[in-house]
Amino acid sequence: MVKLNADMKEAFSKMKVYPVATASKDGTPNVVPLAMVELHDDETIWITDNFMNKSLSNLRTNPKVAIYIWGPEIKGCFQIKGVTAIKNSGAEYEEMKASVNRKRPELPARSLIIMKITEVFECKPGPTAGSKLL
Repeated sequence: MVKLNADMKEAFSKMKVYPVATASKDGTPNVVPLAMVELHDDETIWITDNFMNKSLSNLRTNPKVAIYIWGPEIKGCFQIKGVTAIKNSGAEYEEMKASVNRKRPELPARSLIIMKITEVFECKPGPTAGSKLL
């Protein structure tokens, strides 16, 4: 797996809402704005499923996901790609559910999507646009 560097982790921490992209088995894309996304460690992102429908359905048949990191407080931008596993029980799921319940007890925290980072790409315009960073 790929580990985010210090600059990438700092940029990730400044995001408030994360555009998360999935695709169905036949390739139909879907992008949703999600707030409950956290960098669990340098190579793992936890995404909380509170109200996912299409995204969760997509991930069940195609576990690939992309997250776009950009904003006014962030220098540059980049795209994180990875593969996911969906958890509805176990220690990691319980840890996520407890965290959500402390912050927003009204949210259901239905599933934990564990994303292992596989690639990071440059998104800013210019000669390096689209190049692989990690």
